[in-house]
Amino acid sequence: MSRVLLIVGGGIAAYRTLELVRLLRAENIAVTPVMTASAREFITPLSLEALAGERVHDTLFSPTQESEIGHIALARSADLVVVCPATANLMARMAQGMADDLATTLLLATTTPILLAPSMNVRMWEHPATQANLKLLRQRGVGFIGPDEGSMACGEFGPGRLSQPGAIRDAVLGQLARGGSLAGRRFLVTAGPTVEPLDPVRFLSNHSSGKQGYAIAEALAFRGADVALVSGPTALAAPSGVRRIQVSTAREMLAACEAELPVDVAVCTAAVSDWRAKVQATGKIKKTSEGPPTLELIENPDILAALCRHAQRPKLVVGFAAETDDVLVNAKAKRIRKGCDWLVANDVRQGVFGADRNTVTLIDGTEAVNWPEMDKRSVANLLVDRIEEFLIAH
Repeated sequence: MSRVLLIVGGGIAAYRTLELVRLLRAENIAVTPVMTASAREFITPLSLEALAGERVHDTLFSPTQESEIGHIALARSADLVVVCPATANLMARMAQGMADDLATTLLLATTTPILLAPSMNVRMWEHPATQANLKLLRQRGVGFIGPDEGSMACGEFGPGRLSQPGAIRDAVLGQLARGGSLAGRRFLVTAGPTVEPLDPVRFLSNHSSGKQGYAIAEALAFRGADVALVSGPTALAAPSGVRRIQVSTAREMLAACEAELPVDVAVCTAAVSDWRAKVQATGKIKKTSEGPPTLELIENPDILAALCRHAQRPKLVVGFAAETDDVLVNAKAKRIRKGCDWLVANDVRQGVFGADRNTVTLIDGTEAVNWPEMDKRSVANLLVDRIEEFLIAH
């Protein structure tokens, strides 16, 4: 039986950890609960103990608790440490290596993988200090799930909401599966837009945020895969356990992809610019009385098709299609034209670019399956489930 050390931070979302404990126990995962002093202001230890079936640890200097299990032993007793909710304060104390209560002492003493589920006010989440702490913790290998975007208890709207307990459970299951289902498998994921310069100031690009591709890379890494993420320019941090290769243009993306071959599976979510300027101006193109300049464009390399026809073609190549009209017809034709095994299609008129939710259709050689609207992490996990099934069968 796997064991999770669950550290509950002091935020309004603390009550949702009770549902998370119930979901983890339903998966036959043992939960050792730890509460900060602030967490006790939001939920009672009794509630947590009743659902976990184990006593709550909440005091660093407790002769009773230390005689039963010392805090160092407690830090090493689990397969995974989950902090939910991870407040701005807890993240800051983790980043600085503080150990002034039981929770932070455990986090500093553990050598077990750590997964944080942040929850805080949008302005606290977006503050440069929190973002700097986020970056530092990611660099140290700490995993993150969320936060989601939405309305908050304070009445504001934006990123900072705790992820749904079901999504956190899925992330925990994925993390616990490291060394299991996808261990030893190599994956290539492309994500984000490409940028094609017209001159030193202007460029051709698109609205892709990269969120879906990053979610897929994260889901794969959580299951133990070796993941290379070839990414165009985005505002996203690299997922924990993923090796990110930053590129800008379509030609750079193709070269980076070919350098990663051979892989077992390629998942191409990137929105690659179809065209680039035949001649890139060396100086800024000036506005003149003669009117707008004429731009001569040439085709960019087709990365999806190139991978499908490559001598080191992956066992499975999954493409993505962002369509605005006749989505299913165009997507089916694209799958055949590119030569990919599967193609995931979505209607980008529905505000998909930059959003946290998606509605997609998975097309393979025999059928087209419509998936209901869900958050992009759920889309990623569902797609990775299908990929696992394919690899088992082949």
